[in-house]
Amino acid sequence: MPKIKETRLEIDLDALAHNFQIIKEQVAPSTQIMGVVKAFAYGTDSIVIGEKLVQLGASHLAVAYIEEGMRFRRRGIKVPILVFYPQLEDLPKLIKYNLIPSVYNFHFLETLQKRLKRRKISNFPIHIKMNTGMNRLGFDLEDLSKIKDNLLSHECVQVTGLFSHFSSAGSEEEDDFTREQINKFSLARSYFKVEISSDFIAHLANSSGILSHPEASYDMVRAGIALYGYGNNPKEQSLLKPVASLKTVIAQLRKIPKGASVGYDRKFKAKQPTQIATLPLGYADGISRIYGNGNAQVIIRGQKAPIVGNVCMDTLMVDVTGIECQEGDEVEVFGQQQSALDFDKNKQSIPYELITRISRRVTRVFLNENTSL
Repeated sequence: MPKIKETRLEIDLDALAHNFQIIKEQVAPSTQIMGVVKAFAYGTDSIVIGEKLVQLGASHLAVAYIEEGMRFRRRGIKVPILVFYPQLEDLPKLIKYNLIPSVYNFHFLETLQKRLKRRKISNFPIHIKMNTGMNRLGFDLEDLSKIKDNLLSHECVQVTGLFSHFSSAGSEEEDDFTREQINKFSLARSYFKVEISSDFIAHLANSSGILSHPEASYDMVRAGIALYGYGNNPKEQSLLKPVASLKTVIAQLRKIPKGASVGYDRKFKAKQPTQIATLPLGYADGISRIYGNGNAQVIIRGQKAPIVGNVCMDTLMVDVTGIECQEGDEVEVFGQQQSALDFDKNKQSIPYELITRISRRVTRVFLNENTSL
């Protein structure tokens, strides 16, 4: 790899293929894999990642909003695409681009049915979302009879999927709660099969569910954060490879005397003669101010350099005292030498938040584009 000259996000498609294979090995050959590519594929590049996942064998993709799904259709991707949070004002677009809505309450279901009837559309695919304990979105088990009455009296929609979402599948201390969620989902699945239709895909397991609760794989699993190289416990983490590496360069080195301050509000004051490196990377690029003042570190020539002072909009400063480095040297924020977990050394946040916030102004570079399984 040539020496980098700018701040950039390297996206390793070999690592993506590795993580997809790990997920594939956890489930039965007949279990389908849905690739979750919302939020620009967790801060990478939704189109490149989505196309690669389909090539690797993902049978479905999933996005948060309708606009995200439209990008894939315009690109010519034809696999079923589930929209987790469809908005009513965008229903015409959902219908036009043949996207599958997550239907989680009667207001949305009935509004969708009215729109479809006006257009004389029948058997439009939907996935019913059940609430089994997350208490975010979804029908409750008590709604099953009313759902049945509605669905059997309307031909405009067809239930092609039934799903729910784990709350704490990656936490061993919550195993009892996770098993309770599995039991509730199984009840809903059985009810649908007996009372409504047996021709649908049941899916419950997210990344932690795939890796920690294989008994909950059902017909399909939803692979999200694990595809991008992160798990919710050390066991999961050990199996995966980070897909994205955020790198930058040293823009300037400066030696400051004892007592000198660095950055806005003088939050860092040198207790001894100190060498400071300024990096062209800031909160406008996704590195939040919470990571300033020693809460995170970067890697320079294999050594850890803590962030000092407040993170600026376009720059941040690190302490490189004792590190043999020079202007123009490569800096790894997170990636192969240290994960997003290690960058955030004081655990101010979670990897999801850090990696999804990398600004679109950061150049994306793709590695191993010809990789395949």
